Amino acid sequence: MLNRWTQFLLSRAKFVLATGIVATIAAATYGLGVFDALGQGGFDDPSTDSSQELARERAVFGNKNVDVVAIFRSESLAATDPQFKADVEETLAGVPKDAVTSVLTAWDTGDPAMISTDGHAVQVLVSLAGETQNDQADSNDVVMPALERTAGDLEVDLAGPWAVYTGVNETVSEDLARAELITLPIVLILSLLIFGSLVAAAMPVMVGAISVLGALALVRILTLFGEVSVFSINVISLLGMGLAIDYALFIISRFREELAELPEDDENAARTAMRITLGTAGRTVLFSAFTVAVAMSALLVFPQNFLRSLGYGGIAAVLIGAVTALTILPAVLVLLGRRIDAGRMPWRRGKAVATDTSHGAWARLAHAVMKRPIVVMIAIVGLLLLVASPFLGVKWGSVDYRVLPPDHPAHVAAEKLNDQFGEEKSTANVLLETADETEIDSYVASASKVDKVLDVRPVETKDGVTLLRATWSGNSQTEASRGVVEDLREIPGPDGSKVLIGGLSADTVDLLSSIKTHLPWMGAIIVAAMLVLLFLAFGSIVLPIKAVVMNLLSISASFGVITWIFGGGHLEGFLDYSSTGFLDATQPIFMLAILVGLSMDYEVFLLSRVREQWDKDADSGMSPSDRNTHAVAVGVQKTGRIITSAALLLAVVIGGFSTSGIVFMKMIGVGMLVALLVDATIVRALLVPATMKLLGRWNWWAPGPLRRFWERYGIREA
Repeated sequence: MLNRWTQFLLSRAKFVLATGIVATIAAATYGLGVFDALGQGGFDDPSTDSSQELARERAVFGNKNVDVVAIFRSESLAATDPQFKADVEETLAGVPKDAVTSVLTAWDTGDPAMISTDGHAVQVLVSLAGETQNDQADSNDVVMPALERTAGDLEVDLAGPWAVYTGVNETVSEDLARAELITLPIVLILSLLIFGSLVAAAMPVMVGAISVLGALALVRILTLFGEVSVFSINVISLLGMGLAIDYALFIISRFREELAELPEDDENAARTAMRITLGTAGRTVLFSAFTVAVAMSALLVFPQNFLRSLGYGGIAAVLIGAVTALTILPAVLVLLGRRIDAGRMPWRRGKAVATDTSHGAWARLAHAVMKRPIVVMIAIVGLLLLVASPFLGVKWGSVDYRVLPPDHPAHVAAEKLNDQFGEEKSTANVLLETADETEIDSYVASASKVDKVLDVRPVETKDGVTLLRATWSGNSQTEASRGVVEDLREIPGPDGSKVLIGGLSADTVDLLSSIKTHLPWMGAIIVAAMLVLLFLAFGSIVLPIKAVVMNLLSISASFGVITWIFGGGHLEGFLDYSSTGFLDATQPIFMLAILVGLSMDYEVFLLSRVREQWDKDADSGMSPSDRNTHAVAVGVQKTGRIITSAALLLAVVIGGFSTSGIVFMKMIGVGMLVALLVDATIVRALLVPATMKLLGRWNWWAPGPLRRFWERYGIREA
């Protein structure tokens, strides 16, 4: 198929380019409207107890969760002053009635804990209307502005889950826009240094921009068939630009290399060079795209729409990136020909594009490694395992106000809530399928005996169902809070019936349980797909297994680093964040999918050149050991500079995430940056040559039936 496409492109390059331009304009016009079609929810697993409690609660009572906490303060009036109460009620009268299901004040509940210790502030507990998280988001968009329009001399701070979610979404959008403004010029400058010419340097940025626009359009189409989270944009920004730059670098570098080998007066040089490029680097891009897409598709096994949406965004970004790199970019290169080097920088003028040999610096490094492969392998594996060791003690949690910058209004409000109303408290909603007062009292008595529980009180009884609210001291994301939920769930309801318990702590308990259940399936899909795809690419069952093991090492090292930093609270001042003491459980899942894909990207590129040289040396008369050593050295030499350059460009794109004010975004940026640099340097330049030297001819081994299958059906370079 790739050969047929190559023939078509070479004969109709102008048509392909014109079609690509029209498609890009259409994608930009349609895709930029995707933001209005994206949802803000999708963090729950519908099959869990907390989700079922929420659904049942809404069906009977409407939403009774505390979604927004408004803290009204008056410096001149006390909460006992009638004017203070009148000002609060006047403010609340401006809240649209159809946007809320409950608005409770301290005067409604008679709860003294809702009045500040100095008597000048009160809490108002707001429950948002809406059947889904997206509906609640729409309600929140009108409720929070209404609460901020205060009467009299009142001041208001808004805390609670939806204040945090809104803050996260707004901050992420601002951070991504700022990161793109910073990273794109740096990428362009680095591309200029790498390629040495203005025209060549503009190509990766062009491919990246087209990929992002195309992915946005594809995701908007997906929203027609189901809900897609706004967080899909994060992965589109990361992979759309990052991998497209990688693919452009692979294609352009090989094209220039092949072009330099052909006579200057050859009129068909550009077409000849592109035919070879698409048969080699093009094949690598195609396989890389498949591997990354499969890795991202593994996210679809999770029931949380948030994680599935990250998968949708990743698949869209990588597929559009590959299509762009194999259509528009080759068409441009064929039409440009040797003008790809137009606008050469002073240090490149008068120089042809050098073609690598087996005697360059990278080859010498590979030979040095292969002289002592056991020592190198033991040292690197030991180092990576040491770096990974903090991950053994990782603690998990979910999003709360501490992921926001300390000066964000929602973070400030949460701190005021904790400081001015006594110690921080967490709650759980408890549903009893009874209206019998004796049965309710019996459960309340049992629940009140649970360690750390301060209070269990009825909220409402309706249609034979009773809603209780349990309260205890501490943050909702601590292990102690999760333990309270688990203890409450051990208490049977009337006649031994199951009691549904929801709330933030319960959500986290169920989230961790859901991830634990589905993570093995994700791992199995990724490993199976990698083994199959790499076998089809190289005809070996040894190399795919080795690649999976090395990926596991580099990713584990990255997880060890983020655990030490963000879980342990190190480098807070340097990275400008406040540690929560745990890792958000969903983000390493996202990182795992991306990092597997990215590491396979470089693995396929390196091994393709090694395999190419191994096949070339088939009739050289060298011994299998010398042939293997020569193939590895040539492969490392011909890809070392390109992989390092690609990693550097991608590191800039990923590094933009580490500037975010959101802790989990910063964690993604730092973790992926570490994994990328480890994979592109230590693993590819040192560990791969060492292990391939030790394995020798076994690198290319496969059982007879599989070998014959690959020779007949395997995808080999043209």
